[in-house]
Amino acid sequence: MPWVQIPPPFRGPTKGAERVEVEGSCVRECLEDLASRYTGFRDQVFDARGDAQRFIKLFVDGAEIERSALDTRVEPNGCIEILAAVAGG
Repeated sequence: MPWVQIPPPFRGPTKGAERVEVEGSCVRECLEDLASRYTGFRDQVFDARGDAQRFIKLFVDGAEIERSALDTRVEPNGCIEILAAVAGG
């Protein structure tokens, strides 16, 4: 099964889990599966239109993908990494 690496700022909904196995064959399906199991995760990753939030970066097996490329294929043992932007002042 593919898995998603959860960044520290997004681990509240996953109750601290750093890595979660998911079902799906593309990035969107995998993230939707994760969001269906962890209340609050959807709002962290998806905007109101169902696109990836503008303040995250997505990687599949180490390669960055565009936030608009949620249909990117994920291999059965693939890894999706979410990188959360951190801002400060």
